[in-house]
Amino acid sequence: MTDLLQLILSALSLGSTYALVALGFVLVLNATNAVNFAQGEMVVAGGFLAVALSPLIDLPGVALLPLVMLGTAALGLLLSLAAYLPLRTRPPTAVFISTIAFGIIVQNAVLALSGPEPATASALVAAGSTRLGEMAIGWQSLSMIATAAVLVALMHLLLERTQLGRRLRASAQDPEIARASGIPVVRLIVVAFALAGALAGAAGLLVANQFFLSPADGANYMLKAYIAVVIGGWGRVWGAVLGALLIALFESFVASLAGHLAADALLYVALLAVLLLRPTGILGEAVGRRA
Repeated sequence: MTDLLQLILSALSLGSTYALVALGFVLVLNATNAVNFAQGEMVVAGGFLAVALSPLIDLPGVALLPLVMLGTAALGLLLSLAAYLPLRTRPPTAVFISTIAFGIIVQNAVLALSGPEPATASALVAAGSTRLGEMAIGWQSLSMIATAAVLVALMHLLLERTQLGRRLRASAQDPEIARASGIPVVRLIVVAFALAGALAGAAGLLVANQFFLSPADGANYMLKAYIAVVIGGWGRVWGAVLGALLIALFESFVASLAGHLAADALLYVALLAVLLLRPTGILGEAVGRRA
């Protein structure tokens, strides 16, 4: 029983990072109806920014969170200006390719600045653990889950309880009517990219303090975000979060039984099953959004 609880805790800490990546992915998807294939590379950029800042700022990793999120928000802003807005009236494949190209540029920039070796940042909080019965619960895992939960809750409040959130949702649902109503749709698209970048940076920091991170890891996080969105429901914010947690639980349990290679293979088998049995995802599909 103790091993089972430990496995669930580990899965939830990993799933919390997937959830932040997927949430940013959905923000851009809903704002533009386009897929941002550079989201994974922004996770890596955030992680390596945390690695670079760790020796300079002698504080727990959580103190670096605002700086890392600000840095990757700027990267998201640059992405919108360079790879989306100039091409938004072109065929969807143009944005598809431009975001991939932007991601490759980011990956190579990280590689040039940091080298190919995996790296890790300073601990999110002080080392140690607490006990729940016979199980030792590490502060790192708890802090990862808590940090992600706070960010997801803040994003929910932003989208549901603020004027900015209402405008973002209105722009996503019908850009033409929103524009006719005086809503600055282009500015809100830029904001969506910046928020997605900030969430990716937060995920990168969480990953970098708990696991080793390499410059080539972006594609993995991009795929996990995409799968989470498909499983949870295309365009659904809470569906993306749920899908991310389910992926992490699935990976952790299968890996503990059959190894990581089997977990990776069976994840895609599960994805195919979801597409066959429930193509709109667990929570259905947001109106007007299609794969």
